[in-house]
Amino acid sequence: MAIHAAGLDGYYQRTPEGEIAAPPPPLPAQLEYYDLDAVQEEFVADLGATREIELLIEGIHCAACVWLIENALHRLPGVLSARVNLTGRRLHLCWAQDQQPLSAILQRLGELGYAALPFAPQAAEARLQQQQRQQLYRLAFAGFAAMNLMWIAIALYSGADDSEFRPLLQISGALLATPTLLYSAAPFFVHAWRGLRAGYLSMDVPIALGATITYLVSLQATLSGSGAVYWDTLVNFIFVILLGRYLEGLSRRKAVTATQRLHDLQPRAATCLRDGEELIVPLRAVQLGERLLIRPGEIIPADGVVVRGESLVDEALLSGEAHPVTRSVGQAVTAGTLNQAGVLEIEVTATLSHTTLGRIVRLVEEAQSRPAPIQALADRLVPWFVSATLTLALLTALWWWGHDPATAVLAATAVLIITCPCALGLATPMALAVATGLGAQRGIVIKQGAVFEQLSTIDHVVFDKTGTLTLGRPELKALHDEHGTLPLDQPDCQLNSIQRKWLQQIAALECFSEHPLARALTSFATAQGLKTAHLTVNAVEIRPGRGIAGQVNDQHWVLGTARWLNEHDIALNSALGEPQPVAGETWLHAACNGVECLRLRLWDPLRPDAAAVIAALQRNGCTVTLLTGDHHASAAALAESLVLDQCYAEVLPEDKAALIERLRKQGARVAMIGDGINDAPALLAADVGMAMGSGAALAQASADVVLLGEQLAQVVQTMRLTRLTLRTIRHNIGLSIAYNLIMVPLAMAALVTPLVAAIAMPLSSLAVIGNSALIRVRWLRDAEN
Repeated sequence: MAIHAAGLDGYYQRTPEGEIAAPPPPLPAQLEYYDLDAVQEEFVADLGATREIELLIEGIHCAACVWLIENALHRLPGVLSARVNLTGRRLHLCWAQDQQPLSAILQRLGELGYAALPFAPQAAEARLQQQQRQQLYRLAFAGFAAMNLMWIAIALYSGADDSEFRPLLQISGALLATPTLLYSAAPFFVHAWRGLRAGYLSMDVPIALGATITYLVSLQATLSGSGAVYWDTLVNFIFVILLGRYLEGLSRRKAVTATQRLHDLQPRAATCLRDGEELIVPLRAVQLGERLLIRPGEIIPADGVVVRGESLVDEALLSGEAHPVTRSVGQAVTAGTLNQAGVLEIEVTATLSHTTLGRIVRLVEEAQSRPAPIQALADRLVPWFVSATLTLALLTALWWWGHDPATAVLAATAVLIITCPCALGLATPMALAVATGLGAQRGIVIKQGAVFEQLSTIDHVVFDKTGTLTLGRPELKALHDEHGTLPLDQPDCQLNSIQRKWLQQIAALECFSEHPLARALTSFATAQGLKTAHLTVNAVEIRPGRGIAGQVNDQHWVLGTARWLNEHDIALNSALGEPQPVAGETWLHAACNGVECLRLRLWDPLRPDAAAVIAALQRNGCTVTLLTGDHHASAAALAESLVLDQCYAEVLPEDKAALIERLRKQGARVAMIGDGINDAPALLAADVGMAMGSGAALAQASADVVLLGEQLAQVVQTMRLTRLTLRTIRHNIGLSIAYNLIMVPLAMAALVTPLVAAIAMPLSSLAVIGNSALIRVRWLRDAEN
């Protein structure tokens, strides 16, 4: 493979980020166990021909590991996609079960040097703790040897080097250094050997080579009784490298805790109501349609609908909403949110990975596994590190050998140790992991890493109206017929029998639509006691952005825009008057049996922060455009009230996408924000599509970013987060390159000892991790300002 020739395949084991334990444990003896559907159903959502699973990968250390795993698996028949989440050390695998059994894929990963098992959060946490204990054992052993060797070194440097005690002290040093090399430094040799055996150079090769050279030179001096020994240098740099990698692992884990917190929102068990009894059952045992009891202070374990009770629910950890919201009978609740005040009884609609929380976690992890285009810079530089390191070390040794062989050994060893591509490999995935996790905590779900670059260059923002600039909760305000206008938002409004019949039939037809305006009409009918179950509805035709038509009993209704009526050859009824434009209002035309008989006025309040968000975007140099299917008068009134730059009204869904394409051809970098089914084509056509979390599932599936909260300010916050993250990635790459440009020449000039090199190497990675972790502080500070 190309990866072998590049040497990157070996570097994949270069930096165990906090994992310096022994090589990954052997795979289970019976991998075929994981081919059984009864086993896979615990980890696989859909047991169809094409399946997806999340695997926990042990032994993955850096960007080169990602490249190796993804390229190797893509060569297997039946593997449709393989994406590695570097920061979480997980593999999202999609494969065809009838072409390639899961056991064969696990076996292939084992041949590459990775142990892979289906991911379970609790098991992963236990395994991580076990690895940390092993790290500490190796680190403690190296520390013990280093402290004792310090006293031996002090004695030798204080004059014992010229006394009869010299052989004893040097042999004592060898007795301490040898087990340290064989035990504490074992992972370096194992990883280096595995890479050489597979035909590629690992970045553990320079470390293992430097340690071996130092050990052999010291051993030769000890046995011959002449020359200097470097037992203290050897043990100290092993200890420092292990310490640096351990601290690096802790720092990485702390930096990406936002994603882990999403996992932790899922309770382990639920109180289920079965046969009138309360039973505490594991969450995996909860079935769709079952009823759960949620007491005050408990986290809601599954998505559901409230069937009894009323309470305040804190959704801050999931959507970023600052204040609790009221949830009562008929309203939906989401897994991972906190029930604060009352007792709720809910009917389960989704569990585990199928819940909103599960989808968010999956999207965040997929975003972390999809590298941003800027990562290509690191990918181009990393393959050169191993060969460059060995070449520079050899040149250094040759240069200094004629002057002083001892200096040549130390300088070459320092070059082998100090050259560090770890920081370059971490520069992008570390920043993306922090940013995506932080965004998800605040109700901003970014689906892929490429969004960070794309959104940072946006200069034209296009908004849909209903559900985006407005709250998406319209209310029926007035009814217009040939007898005049009847306000419907007054408590004493009285509908006559004809009006009640019309609204009843309209509500029956609108039950087939998911549009917010349809929900407003059906809600009004329910509030008026207008039942629709007995009505027969046939031949329903729905055209997004236009309206709905169908046969209700013996009446044919057409409901929607004026254009929709014209397409059905229905003339507008001038007796119903001319609609007066008001910001936030929408007019629906209703025709029965070919005659327009009603006009319905609905009002959808603007989001409270809509004007402030638009002003903020314009201050940042963005052109802001309204794109809506509403009639011109209503759209113009809204555009004037919000001081929008452009306004396009009565735009059909397919025309929305064409308009976005036209803006892009004119040189604009376009972000589209919408929420409805009719916005899906435009979301796909834009450089970046952003969907409101309260909108249609198709819109969310078509978008690059999903905003879960009720605040439109998340649009501005998302743009700030992506720009800050991209800037941090560039800083990280600059830090890693600057480190090597400065430290490698110093090592070649013999100005850096192997011990100092061992200290400096992990510091470069820690600097990248620390800089990435600062994204949280900087973003929250910008949000406050």
